[in-house]
Amino acid sequence: MSRLSDRTARRQAQVRRAIRRAAGGRARLSVFRSSKHIYAQVIDDTKGETLASASSIEKDMRGGMKNGANIAAAKAVGKLVAERATAKGVKEVVFDRGSYLYHGRVKALADAAREAGLSF
Repeated sequence: MSRLSDRTARRQAQVRRAIRRAAGGRARLSVFRSSKHIYAQVIDDTKGETLASASSIEKDMRGGMKNGANIAAAKAVGKLVAERATAKGVKEVVFDRGSYLYHGRVKALADAAREAGLSF
């Protein structure tokens, strides 16, 4: 029987392969979700560098939230990463959900990033 980490890594690699094919030179909005916080990065895969990032662990984010692992925190992180990306001149991205299903916190982050100006 395969281990859970092996299945997760395989699913994540499958999603990333599909995203790189569909990207067409656009940056990638990558999401990481832990049990206590949520993180987002806008990554330029051609240069291999992070253009913008935001997380619920940042000091200014922690002050206004009771919990870093809920939908409200995900919306705040999505809005913040979109603002930072647009300040760097990034408008078009592809969404990398990693190995997570597109619902709950991941969907809330994506919707908030769209509302704040990113298009994907």
